[in-house]
Amino acid sequence: MFNSLSDRLTATFKNLRGKGRLSEADVDATIREIRRALLDADVALPVVRAFTGRIRDRALSAEVSGALNPGQQVVKIVNEELVGILGGQTRRLTFAKRPPTVIMLAGLQGAGKTTLAGKLAHWLKSEGHRPMLVAADLQRPNAVNQLQIVGERAGAVVYAPEPGNGVGDPVKVATDAIDVAKSKLHDVVIVDTAGRLGIDEELMQQAADIRAAVNPDEVLFVIDAMIGQDAVTTAEAFADGVDFTGVVLSKLDGDSRGGAALSVAEVTGKPIMFASTGESMTDFEQFHPDRMADRILDMGDILTLIEQAEKNFDEKETEKLQKKFESGEDFDLNDFLTQMSGLKKMGSMKKMLGMMPGMSQYKDQIENFDEREVDRVEAIVRSMTPYERSNPKILNGSRRARIARGAGTTVTAVNQLMERFTQAQKLMRGMGRGGMPGMPGMGGMPGMGGMPGGGAGKGKKKAAGKKKGRKGGQSGNPAKRAEQAQAALDRKSGKTRDPVGSAFGGVDLGGDDDLDLAKLPKGFGGMFPGGKK
Repeated sequence: MFNSLSDRLTATFKNLRGKGRLSEADVDATIREIRRALLDADVALPVVRAFTGRIRDRALSAEVSGALNPGQQVVKIVNEELVGILGGQTRRLTFAKRPPTVIMLAGLQGAGKTTLAGKLAHWLKSEGHRPMLVAADLQRPNAVNQLQIVGERAGAVVYAPEPGNGVGDPVKVATDAIDVAKSKLHDVVIVDTAGRLGIDEELMQQAADIRAAVNPDEVLFVIDAMIGQDAVTTAEAFADGVDFTGVVLSKLDGDSRGGAALSVAEVTGKPIMFASTGESMTDFEQFHPDRMADRILDMGDILTLIEQAEKNFDEKETEKLQKKFESGEDFDLNDFLTQMSGLKKMGSMKKMLGMMPGMSQYKDQIENFDEREVDRVEAIVRSMTPYERSNPKILNGSRRARIARGAGTTVTAVNQLMERFTQAQKLMRGMGRGGMPGMPGMGGMPGMGGMPGGGAGKGKKKAAGKKKGRKGGQSGNPAKRAEQAQAALDRKSGKTRDPVGSAFGGVDLGGDDDLDLAKLPKGFGGMFPGGKK
């Protein structure tokens, strides 16, 4: 969603690189470009004015003028201000002291309330709760039937005593649902209410009546993230009429400019709590303002990636793999298949790659990546015998031809996979020796040749060229050579330098502890050395 805004901001900050001092003219030019980028993203004008005003004041202060790298300091300021307008800190659901917790959904028709009710129920189930969906939208045609289908997909019970389509009293349905939930031991009740194509008195009155009748613990305002500046008017009307406690952004995976996300929290003062990022039941996540700001500034979202891996990778398999590395055993195709299965469970490969720092420069390659390629790779590996997977060196020409026929592909595709597997095997050997961490299979995906690891042949030629050029890998540039020497001294003395990896030359946002490999969640240690076992 934020691709356009991210590209514009990235291009703006490139102009600040390498400047030892920023003049007022430099700051004004940067603020002007930020303002244009935000207005193009359809952010509300009052929000843009306040946001850029705060950045300008801070950029002209001693905070920047006294910094060693003023350009990076400006990026850090923009990041902090983005976190501020997105809500400041993560707001979690408030659960009732005595169940059931009642969550009421409100919003316009077409915002995606019914689908989001199912996603919320699915997410709550994964957190250990027993949610019940309530069909209190009795006006929109087939709304009750839709909620029943969504509930079935989410694996949640649906309370729907009325047929809908204009029949039934939504207030009574919502009230009765609380008693049913208590008797059936459901600890969360999610009430799906009716919407309208536009704001009117009848809509607000019905929502207010339901709110008064069930006294919900949370009232979540569901807003379509694609409606731009209209989000502000709609949000203000619902804040006055229903007094919601939090915001849920739907359709965050769309190709719109993202103005709603950057406007609604600032204007209403209500936090964004969840975001719907796709069509699947699992495409739903808690909203973290700091992580979203990092995504917008192309600094990645490693913490979310770690959380997803922790949920989807089998802990026993991960520990088994780590022990295998520590004992010096080679990474084989059975391990490769296990890792591929884990990556598939994590969801869209495009989304995962987009969460890695500095990936905006590979945007076209990521966009053109075929998700089905992962299935094709898995089909090739599954066409091998268990012995072949454990001993890939025995895969001669005739075996590869048989594997290609079994997978419905070509020998060339099998050969390409084996080349990528060899690269992954080398990476794993390095990990076993405490080398560079990484995700198996990520760098060598087919169709990603323009990205690191995507073109094996080119990488080898480049490496060979470097070896011939300078002894010991030294740069021909005197400044870089001095930097390499300083880095070597730092390593010897045990000092560490600022992390590098963002699109802006390694901006230190003060969150080093968040990415301490020794503090990674249990079960993730097999992918990153130093993680908990």
